[in-house]
Amino acid sequence: MSAPPADTRYEIKYVAPVTRYHELAQWIRLHPAGFRTAYPPRWVNNVYFDTPDLFTFRENLLGSSSRSKLRLRWYGREPAPSQSNLEVKRRRNQLGWKLSYRTGPVDLARQSWRELRRTIRGELPPEGRMWLDTHIFAILINRYRREYFVSPDGKVRVTLDARQAVYDQRPRPQPNLSRRANLPDTLVLEIKFGRSDRKLGSNVMRGIPVRVSRNSKYVIGVRAISGC
Repeated sequence: MSAPPADTRYEIKYVAPVTRYHELAQWIRLHPAGFRTAYPPRWVNNVYFDTPDLFTFRENLLGSSSRSKLRLRWYGREPAPSQSNLEVKRRRNQLGWKLSYRTGPVDLARQSWRELRRTIRGELPPEGRMWLDTHIFAILINRYRREYFVSPDGKVRVTLDARQAVYDQRPRPQPNLSRRANLPDTLVLEIKFGRSDRKLGSNVMRGIPVRVSRNSKYVIGVRAISGC
């Protein structure tokens, strides 16, 4: 098993009921680290792809020490973004990194999944095509509103996700963006920092008013659409 690349980072997640939003937002604003807004809040959208036997889901459900997820990501409220990226999200224990391939415009309101995959594939280098060709099914789409914060030195980043929604894509020829699955109304706060900044990140996490939690939006989404 090869070692993670040098640019990996710790990604520590916390989950809380949506009723604690203001408490968490205040914790971020008043933190001694002096967090500031890194980007304006925006909507994050992901199509998660998997194998016919849902290998990615099972790997993440079991919490395997080394695991990956394949997703198409874009930002904003529109289903036809001018830019998207195919991302391979990789994780080794608490260390995470990703491979990212720019895939250009897609149109989930007009394209079938077959057409959309063809569009994406035509933009990819050989490594990206390999990932897409082995994860052939679009399983779900999720979306959420994300807020971004960063410490003044840029070493610690915090994101706060709310208003999550999940849309079942199995087995549909066209993307489903209208029929939502039932999903618990939760917040996800994530603290991210580099491998060399572990002590700094640990200091930031002291006093956080919620407990650390394993959280995979993909696993939660699959459970929501399958009713398990």
